[in-house]
Amino acid sequence: MNRLNIELEDLNYDMEEEFKTLRTNLMFCGVDKKVILITSTFPGEGKTEKSVYLSAALAKMNKKVLLLDMDLRKSVLVSRFEMGKVQYGMSHFLSGQCPLSDVICATNVPKLHVAVAGPSTPNTTELLASEKFHKMLESLKDVYDYIIIDSAPLGLVIDAAIIAKECDGAVLVIESGKTKYRLVQEVKAKIENSGCPVLGAVLSKVEVRKGGYYGEKYRQYYGHNE
Repeated sequence: MNRLNIELEDLNYDMEEEFKTLRTNLMFCGVDKKVILITSTFPGEGKTEKSVYLSAALAKMNKKVLLLDMDLRKSVLVSRFEMGKVQYGMSHFLSGQCPLSDVICATNVPKLHVAVAGPSTPNTTELLASEKFHKMLESLKDVYDYIIIDSAPLGLVIDAAIIAKECDGAVLVIESGKTKYRLVQEVKAKIENSGCPVLGAVLSKVEVRKGGYYGEKYRQYYGHNE
């Protein structure tokens, strides 16, 4: 198996607790929620970051996790997390150019595997709606405890709604103070119309007051234990 290095930043106490909370909430949704879609309304709301750190948080709980980069139009995963050169991605596999074993990579995070998107294609919707994609996810469910799928923003293209048909639940990433309520409701409706339940939302880029109760009092009391 190929190997990739994910450059994860050290999270401050507040951010670390937020991802632990997100992880816990997801796990309490039930053991049947294995394939989780992460999407947003527009680019830049933080969905890729949330996908990566949620995947890492689940792996720290000794869960076997696969992070699937399914933003086949404009992925930022490799560049944002400085993964280096990747030879094959999901677009290669879905178009029949390589086996799945060439795409899935181990990482420097124990228990976390990653499959990157690969180069953009002119027939993205056809690849995502293919039987090959369906059978791939069905087989991967037997291997991993969680499959986290980072998809293209649903406010711009329909890709995430197609992927949602194959998922057990979805999480919306919403940028605080920017994304309009009406647009979020439209994205939520598209996911639900595909038959996939929306498990919840993550509000990103929230300005937290320094020295707040949870950020200061709990930090002093509990420290940084996992």
